[in-house]
Amino acid sequence: MTEFKKRIAETLSEKIKTDFSAELSPSDITAMLEYPPDSSMGDIALPCFKLSKTLKMGPPVIASRLSDADFGGICTVQCAGGYLNFKISDDWLLQNVLVQIEEKGDKYGASGMGEGKTVCLDYASPNVAKPFHIGHLGTTVIGHSLRNLHEFAGYNCISINHLGDWGTQFGKMIVAFRNWGSSDEVEKRGIDALVELYVKFHEEAEKDDSLNQQARDEFKKLEEYDEDNIKLWKWFIEISLKEYEKTFKQLGIAFDSYAGESFYVDKVPEQVEILREKGLLKIDDGASIVDLSEYNMPPCLILKKDGSTIYHSRDIAAAVYRKRTYNFDKCIYVTSNGQSLHFAQWFKVIELMGYDWYNELVHVPYGTVSIGGEKLATRTGNVVLLKDLFAQAIEKVTALVEEKNPGLKDKESVAEAVGVGAVVFHYLYNTRIKDINFIMEDALSFEGNTGPYAQYTYARTCSILEKAEKVDKSAPASVVCAEESELLKVLSKFPEKVLSAIEDYEPSVITRYIIELASSFNRFYHNCPIIGAEDETVRNTRLRLTKATGTVLKRALALICMRAPEKI
Repeated sequence: MTEFKKRIAETLSEKIKTDFSAELSPSDITAMLEYPPDSSMGDIALPCFKLSKTLKMGPPVIASRLSDADFGGICTVQCAGGYLNFKISDDWLLQNVLVQIEEKGDKYGASGMGEGKTVCLDYASPNVAKPFHIGHLGTTVIGHSLRNLHEFAGYNCISINHLGDWGTQFGKMIVAFRNWGSSDEVEKRGIDALVELYVKFHEEAEKDDSLNQQARDEFKKLEEYDEDNIKLWKWFIEISLKEYEKTFKQLGIAFDSYAGESFYVDKVPEQVEILREKGLLKIDDGASIVDLSEYNMPPCLILKKDGSTIYHSRDIAAAVYRKRTYNFDKCIYVTSNGQSLHFAQWFKVIELMGYDWYNELVHVPYGTVSIGGEKLATRTGNVVLLKDLFAQAIEKVTALVEEKNPGLKDKESVAEAVGVGAVVFHYLYNTRIKDINFIMEDALSFEGNTGPYAQYTYARTCSILEKAEKVDKSAPASVVCAEESELLKVLSKFPEKVLSAIEDYEPSVITRYIIELASSFNRFYHNCPIIGAEDETVRNTRLRLTKATGTVLKRALALICMRAPEKI
């Protein structure tokens, strides 16, 4: 559809120049084009009231005069009041959509807009010694989808898992382990044992507040590189990463860097000195801050009273390191909406420090996840672990496969792809900023607009093509039914959906497009005989449409971290 809009806009721009003696660029006109609410009105519409001020006449008159432009046979044009409605030619769709998909294959929809540019993406970033729960799914799959989208558009992408491996929580873990822990138990049960110790600490601290001071003292010793504390800290990280890697593997995610908060601690002093030299650093009750009242924000804490680093200072040091190391054109941070102020504060500090790349920092927030309306909290145990959720989904798919297709090869792999995919798709279906009250039954539902529905549709295209054995791309093609035309139009939207998802940092654009495409193909499948079509040209055209649908579906699913099994 992007190419069609471009052609329409170029023709209208020239028509306006010659008939109205006015200048409107094709890009200006493209921005005015919209999709009608009802496809019976046309495929694309130009609301001419947007031109009234420039052309100094009423919308119906403008629409009438523009309607006789020569669009080269790519569409028919109708006036409807102040609207100009365009219906795309089926022949144009065959030549400019079907043929393009066949020529480009899984590169169809790739714009190349990112060629020569680098993007750093900071996502997932779990806190070490805590479980990977449903609250981490957002940052992980939104972040990796954005990586996939940018990579597809030609960007060089650096994915960074900025582990939460520093801070007072490690003082708490050290105190908890020494008071109530067992090396054998932790080695045997891994992160589950660490989580129990973390919860135990908070339960005991409610009764004995001195434990909190002990935790601060132990973290201070950690910052001073106490040998025993460093040894425990590294052990906690090792155990945690083993668990996280299992989840990342199920999601098909790998990272280029695991440099966590601790990596940047020794890089903070340089940035603190710059803040001092520029007169930005102030002492407030013993702590070092940057006053941001002029920008209607609370002060940005740089160093705590005891001189130890804090999130703001470590994030500033990390951004500087990444710019020097990767020379990024954008650095994207995917975190919950609750951290928006944190990012606004240190982004402003980066600007005040004189770093001219401050506007290359992008915070991509997403809504919070709750369970039964209650906020997730590891310390109270109010979480749903991702490994448990994935296990339930896989178990459900396994039972369905055993019932409907017991002879399926690689059943375990397929069950994992569909089960994990169901959870991912469920999460990414809504806009990222929307808050979610997590309901297990909804996440595991395979009915309606779901991941399994999309994956099954892809498997259906594979099955049809396997039975057909041969598809002749060089043979003549023709559109003989409305479902074929509709499917071509949906396929034509993919490139602009990719661009929209990148521009808005919104993977749900792709998720919803997948459902639109799957639904359109299934209407086509049920209403138009494919292999059984009597006419050879019609049969071959429908097989080509089937293959094109499979190509785009597989690519779209991959963009949102989902696998596409050929058989289910």
